[in-house]
This record gives sequence, C-alpha cells and structure tokens, in this order.
Amino acid sequence: MADIFAKFEKHLGPIGDYAEKAPGYFAFPKLEGEIANRMKFRGVEKICWSLNNYLGLANHPEVRKVDAEAAAQYGLAAPMGARMMSGNSDQHDLLEQQLAEFIGKEDAMLLNYGYQGMVSAIDALCSRHDVIVYDAESHACIIDGLRLHPGHRYVFRHNDVADCEKQLQRATELIKGTSGGILVITEGVFGMSGNQGRIAEIAALKKDYDFRLYVDDAHGFGTMGKTGAGIGQEQNCIADIDIYFSTFAKSMASIGGFLAADKKILTYLRYNTRSQVFAKSLPMPIVLGNLKRLELLRTHPEYREKLWHNVHRLQNGLRERGFDIGTTNTPVTPVFLAGGLFDATQLTLDMREHYNIFCSVVVYPVIPKGQIMLRLIPTAVHTDQDIDETLAAFNAVRSKLERKEYPQEMPVLVG
Repeated sequence: MADIFAKFEKHLGPIGDYAEKAPGYFAFPKLEGEIANRMKFRGVEKICWSLNNYLGLANHPEVRKVDAEAAAQYGLAAPMGARMMSGNSDQHDLLEQQLAEFIGKEDAMLLNYGYQGMVSAIDALCSRHDVIVYDAESHACIIDGLRLHPGHRYVFRHNDVADCEKQLQRATELIKGTSGGILVITEGVFGMSGNQGRIAEIAALKKDYDFRLYVDDAHGFGTMGKTGAGIGQEQNCIADIDIYFSTFAKSMASIGGFLAADKKILTYLRYNTRSQVFAKSLPMPIVLGNLKRLELLRTHPEYREKLWHNVHRLQNGLRERGFDIGTTNTPVTPVFLAGGLFDATQLTLDMREHYNIFCSVVVYPVIPKGQIMLRLIPTAVHTDQDIDETLAAFNAVRSKLERKEYPQEMPVLVG
C-alpha cells in the first residue's frame, strides 16, 4: 500500500513541477495598489491587462462608498446561516428581482460563488438517467460539474453546431424508453478564445430535438448586448436559454453569481443546490454592493461604450500589425505566438521587466504544445496611451521571439 502523498514527491503536475521557480512571479503574482489600468508589480508600475474589471466598477467611487457603508452598518456576518434557514433578507430578494428583470427571465437565484454554483447546479439538475451534451472548451467549473454527473455525457467540438447535433442524436437514442432527459451546456463568451458561443444556432436545434439549454455567460454579462444584458440579448435568443448563468466577478467586479430562469426551475434549484442549501448566504455588504454595481451597469451605457472603444482600438491595432488574435468577437483578446514553455516564461519576464506590461500567459496543457497565448482583457479604464505602449511592446517581443533571442531555460528571478 502506498502513501497517498507519495506521488507528490515525484510529480506536482505539468505546471506544478516548476513551482519552485514560479511563485510570486509566473504563478501567484502580487499586484499592488488600487485596481486600475496601471498597478504596481514588485514595486514598479505596469500596464495591467489581466483583470476582468470590464466596466471599471472595481474602484468606482459610488461602489466604494456603498461597500464601506454597508460593511460599517452590517459587518460581514449578517445575515447568518444558509438562505433557506436564517440567512435571507429583503435585499437578497431585491437583487434577485432586479437581475431577473435585467436579463429578461421570470426569476433569478443568487449563488455564493460562480464556480461552486455552476458545479452544484449541474449536480442538482441531472440524474443518472440524464445525458449532458457540452462544448469541448467549456470552463473548468462546467467540467468539474460534469465529473459529479453519474450518467452519460457527450462532448461536441468547440462551437461546432453540426457536431452538437450529432451528439444530440446519440443522446436522444440513448434515453429512448427511459425517464432521462438531455441538458446542453455551453458558454456565451469563451474566456480564452473570446469567441461567442453559437447560442442561437444551438437553440434552433430544439425544433428537432428535445433538450434544455444551460448557458454560462460569465464574460458576456455586462459586456454583450445593447444594454449589457448578455449573450441572449446580443443574439436575440434569451427566451431559448432555459438557464442563464453569470458571475459577479467580472463586469460587476465583486463576489458571487446568479442563475436566471423560469420560477419553477429555480424553485427546484433553491431547494436542491447543495452549495447553497448547506452554505452561509452572501454577506449583506456584498449584496448591497452588487445592487449598486447593477444600477451603474444599467444606467451608465458610457462605461460599456468606452470598453468597446478600447476593445476595437486594441484588437484592430494587433491585427494591423499581423498578430494572430484568433476569431474573437468579444472583449477577450488572445494573442497567439509560436513557442514553448521556456519562450513563454522568458517573453513574460521581458514584457514585465523591460516594457512594463503585465498580462496573462497561457501554455500547455491549457493550449496545445508549441503555442503561447497571451490573453489581454481590455477594460473601460484603459487609455489610448496604454494601448499604444502595449502594441509597441508586442512588436518588440515578437521580433525577439522570431529571432530566437530568448534562452531555452527557466529565467532566474532576482529579488
């Protein structure tokens, strides 16, 4: 019999194996100061492209005022207990009501955290007789929810509607003569590629197949659609989305998440979603802060307009300079380069130390070997100068990468 911890001595995982050289720089970096377009890293100001503060609400003065006043009035304890038992309030109900109205659904249900909420909702929705059909590039919270599912699941190629239909055919055949149903799960905006999910096209398959559609719109809420109401508004298909999910951690710059759906669906989920039934409800300062954030999101279209000005300026600038940014049609801006792990770390070091650019770098196993992806998240608080400096820096590091100037070893960090 082996010690369950013994394997850690030999292998910490594909990224964890570099743990000794990564902490504080490539992994678990510490940004300092107010959340903004420019923050300090290791004491030096950097242009920051790694925060999902899409609308710039993180340090909005009205948000900070409500957050502070609510914390002073209620503390972080109130209300105590799970929502079902003793942790409910009029403010929790009001936030749900306003979210439902904004999205265009009958009802909404708060979640303590987006990630755990997604995992637990999938667990509550699907029995062993049900089949889940899902996009291959679904977020980790969806994948972890699928791991809890005791029944069958079929994956379709990313944004491939024809393959989705093929998996629906398989699922339909499998559940014939059983009590099972089919749940299709996909995303409104994919957080790595920036592609919009083909929600309206998948929903159109309902005319030939019997299934329910669950959409994770974490990156679409607040950014997509005429009023920021998300991918359903953007693609004019909210009525076809049976369960709409988003988190407060991006456009709302906060904590928690929500589901929006018909009342009967959410009545079931309120009594059966284990991460909510058995966990303390959202603290009052978070709820009141989210009410203010939602108000600003709804009443200040200029924040979203500024976001999209910056999105177009950044993405058009990258394309004009010959960078591969994939097929993004949302604010998420990936930049694909050829290279391996050592190239990625050396390039990241170069950008941070010599060009004062801080952005997220993604390598295998998240993307295929031989590729580097730099992910930029433009926000409403970035400036034209931020974008121009970043474009110049990207030109410079690409030239170094193409000339193979970066050492093929992990950088030695000083300080």
